[in-house]
Amino acid sequence: RGGVVRSQVVRSLSTSGKVLDPMRLPDVFEGNVVRRKPPANFGIVIVPQQWNYIVERFGRFYRKLDPGLHVLIPIVDNITYVQCLKEEAISIPNQMAITRDNVTIHIDGVLYVKVEDAVAASYGVESPYRALSLLAQTTMRSELGKLKLDETFEERETLNARIVEAINHASATWGLRCMRYEIRDIQPPANVRKAMELQAEAERRKRAQILDSEGEQQSEVNVADGQKRAAILASEAVKMEQVNHAEGEAEAIVARAQATAKGIALLASAIGSANGREAVALRLAEQYIHAFGNIAKEGNTIVIPSGASDVSAMVSQALAIFNTIQSQSTSRPAESSPDHEITK
Repeated sequence: RGGVVRSQVVRSLSTSGKVLDPMRLPDVFEGNVVRRKPPANFGIVIVPQQWNYIVERFGRFYRKLDPGLHVLIPIVDNITYVQCLKEEAISIPNQMAITRDNVTIHIDGVLYVKVEDAVAASYGVESPYRALSLLAQTTMRSELGKLKLDETFEERETLNARIVEAINHASATWGLRCMRYEIRDIQPPANVRKAMELQAEAERRKRAQILDSEGEQQSEVNVADGQKRAAILASEAVKMEQVNHAEGEAEAIVARAQATAKGIALLASAIGSANGREAVALRLAEQYIHAFGNIAKEGNTIVIPSGASDVSAMVSQALAIFNTIQSQSTSRPAESSPDHEITK
């Protein structure tokens, strides 16, 4: 069997264009991993770095050879196992598994292992790499049976960690340690893939519609916010206009009152001066004539006094009223306070 395998390897490598020495080719294949053939014992053995040789004496374990130069007894000592201490990758072939929701899938992966104890790896289990490969397949099927189809894609890292933990727990006495496990490909059936594509397309359309609706909503919110701010600014402008108009009217009223007060003060001082009464009579006569001239301009109905043509009588009546008011103001007590005088 070793010769047949060697010839197949030489033939495959030669057809691929690689030139190798057939005498240096390994002839041990174990679980998709090429193993080095134990060398013959000629008395002096050189162990390469990151390798361990297991030596038996008369068919019994004798010693483990670490990297370096070693001297053995030919015929008596026999190198039976060669263990590589480097991390190696084992390809897990494609296999069928059933998920928790009864969907059949095909899955494969890559297992990364490392020899930690060369003696245990040599005597703990027959063909340790093949045993690890079979254990990885059964563990992967067992863990996939606990998950639904969607969860196998979403929780791939968790699934890898569970498989590594289960393999390390089962192979604790084999001298091997599983460093990590990576699922390479998950292939659901064709009808399931089609349904998943339709679901993904529906989900994309849903997200697009949601984004469109959110965009329209945000646009309407922005328009409403702009109208609100415009209304607030317009109301504030109207408010400021009304405030300014009211302040202007108030200032105008104050100005008119002050002007009226000054006019009254000047009129009072003029009346109290010499010939003041004659000036008042003349002013009243002028206003009476002016008012009587405009009396028929503002309406059809006219009410006039009986003696409208007697100007002197009207002026005398006005002066009599003025004298009455003046006599009442002078008859008040002289000792009234200045504030009271200002109030009057």
